[in-house]
Amino acid sequence: MSRPVGKINAAVRFGGREWTVAGIEEDTASGARVWLAGKDGDGSLAVFGLAELLGDPAFSLAAGPRLRVPQFGLLSTVSEDERARALALERHVREVETGHPTPDGRGAVRPQYDPGSTTLAQREQAKADELAAQGWADVSRATVRRWRTRYRTDGVWGLVKKRGGATPLKRADPRVVEALRELLAEEALRSRSRGWKKRMRRETQWRLNTRHDLLTVRVPPQSTFNRLIDVVEKSLGLQGTVAQRRARAARPAPPFKPTLALRPGEITMMDSSPLDVLLHLDDGVVGRMELTSAVDVSTRTLWGVLRPAGSKLTDVAVLLAQMMTPMAMRPGWSAALSMAASVVPHDRLTGIDERLKDAAARPVIVPETVVVDQGKVFVSPATRAACESLGISLQPVPPANGPAKGHVERPFGSISTQFCQWLPGFTGSNVGERGSRVDQEPLWTVAEIQALWEEFLVHWHHRPHEGLRHPLMPRKALTPNQMWAALLPVAGYVPVPLSADDFVELLPVRWQPITDAGIRFDYRTYDDTCLNGHRGQDSGVRSEKGRWEVHYNPYDPARIWVRLPEGFREVAWIHTTSVALPFTHHVWEHICEVVERTGSREEHEAELALALDAFLRKAAGKEKLSPAERRVMAKSRASQTVQVPAGEINVLDVPAPSFGLAGVYAAPGPDDETLPDEDDEDVFDDGPETGQVFGGSLILSDQDLEEDQWLP
Repeated sequence: MSRPVGKINAAVRFGGREWTVAGIEEDTASGARVWLAGKDGDGSLAVFGLAELLGDPAFSLAAGPRLRVPQFGLLSTVSEDERARALALERHVREVETGHPTPDGRGAVRPQYDPGSTTLAQREQAKADELAAQGWADVSRATVRRWRTRYRTDGVWGLVKKRGGATPLKRADPRVVEALRELLAEEALRSRSRGWKKRMRRETQWRLNTRHDLLTVRVPPQSTFNRLIDVVEKSLGLQGTVAQRRARAARPAPPFKPTLALRPGEITMMDSSPLDVLLHLDDGVVGRMELTSAVDVSTRTLWGVLRPAGSKLTDVAVLLAQMMTPMAMRPGWSAALSMAASVVPHDRLTGIDERLKDAAARPVIVPETVVVDQGKVFVSPATRAACESLGISLQPVPPANGPAKGHVERPFGSISTQFCQWLPGFTGSNVGERGSRVDQEPLWTVAEIQALWEEFLVHWHHRPHEGLRHPLMPRKALTPNQMWAALLPVAGYVPVPLSADDFVELLPVRWQPITDAGIRFDYRTYDDTCLNGHRGQDSGVRSEKGRWEVHYNPYDPARIWVRLPEGFREVAWIHTTSVALPFTHHVWEHICEVVERTGSREEHEAELALALDAFLRKAAGKEKLSPAERRVMAKSRASQTVQVPAGEINVLDVPAPSFGLAGVYAAPGPDDETLPDEDDEDVFDDGPETGQVFGGSLILSDQDLEEDQWLP
């Protein structure tokens, strides 16, 4: 094709109309100018600067097709013969439109293709006759016209013969396609379960019958309709499983940008998911645990809390405590897992924070921003208040938007492949991958899984991560510990030890009045002398109608914490001394369901306490329980296995069984029988590192010691 040339009498397009170049004035003070004359016969004349005219996107030369570079990338995907045929057709199209088969315009113009003496229709017919005489099959003037149109649109690639013919979408009746599109869009909007294609075909026909005369428009046969619905679903982004369609619908519009964090704790993501492992909860009850985990984006540090199904706000509190607290080395762990044996500058950090002296090699990070989903436990007012009190920004993502927190979603798959699948009772990621006798394998207990999980968390931080790269070593994948050590000189390290009030702030909150009887909720009454002077009084919080802020632990209903003007005060349940063993909300909810109320509220609460004590003694004595009771005790005991990191005041763990008796430590004498055994004297010698007197109670963590002390 010849290169278009702008010259006198050349046709151009500008401003939505056609013009003829009437003159070109050069070497003026303002540069070259072009005179344009209208082709409509109205005698219009316009003058433009050459630079202005050429820079306007609405300007183009009307004579001949524009010059195009062959699409060699696309042409390389076809065979040599098809590529040669397309290039030959390009020469024929050029000759029809310009009279010259080559771009340089050299050589004589054949008479039948001379634009000066023949019309475009004559040249098209001449080319069709010429190719037919050379043996080209099915070439007519219409064929040459189609070649010209395709060449103007797609260049040489448009002259390549495409195979496959028309798609089902092009062959189908537009009215059928429109009805099917509307039906699929409504199904997706209402989030209906995916049905059979036969049903979709019938509903499409019913929709057509209501819009047109009966059976005037018919849907194609079932096999054709199946292909059509596949094409329409793909065009609407509805192909795949329901989970895949839901994920695509929730995905934000591209382009996507990676989440960038330049310092530890800048962005932390949190989520929960069931663990793909069956285990013995208690007394032979088989169940699964739920993992609530958090990931730091800058270092890929992983934290996790295992609980029975159903995360509570307490799990979020434990997770936040794990982030800001060093993990102590456990007995039996290899010395290679200690922070002193890692790449972390342990000696310098120990001089700043003594808690790191015997710590395992896991980063200690104070989160700045925590990204969560719309789970009730993550977006609750208590979680927001707790994060605000610790200076943490809580950032919920849009509903059902997993890609927005992909850094915490992806580790669930890594945990499944590196941890879960090596354990007996592995269930796989879905039912289709599950074995038929998984529950008959030698399943592990909760305590065994918990111990192995804590060790796995330390190993995680010694494993190279492909997403961690040092600017000076871009080809080497770093471990979370290596990345933390590399960022420490830049971001620094400031220890943030949590106090008792900090842990209380992380607990769930509710607002209750302080009456003469104390504080009542969930059929429990809490009372203490510290409430005197505040009974019947207004808290001053107008938004809560003068009620008082109360924090509670679902895994330890025997006590609450009330925010009084002088600070948090611990208040015990009035029937604590009537219950011999620790319990959780699972057990209390079960007791409330099975015990029928027969008297006043006070009498009913006393009956609940007696029934609770009898149930706990029955379970501890290994008496036969009903299946429902076994499940309740299994969940209760499994939820008591998670410990708050060592070295902090423990108000999140299950306390001593009875306030006022074994749980109270107030200047005991040498003959006091409630003192722990000699083997546990470190509870007192180590000071606040292993035990604390808080609110009049000594908080212990050895549940076996508590049960042995109170079992008859």
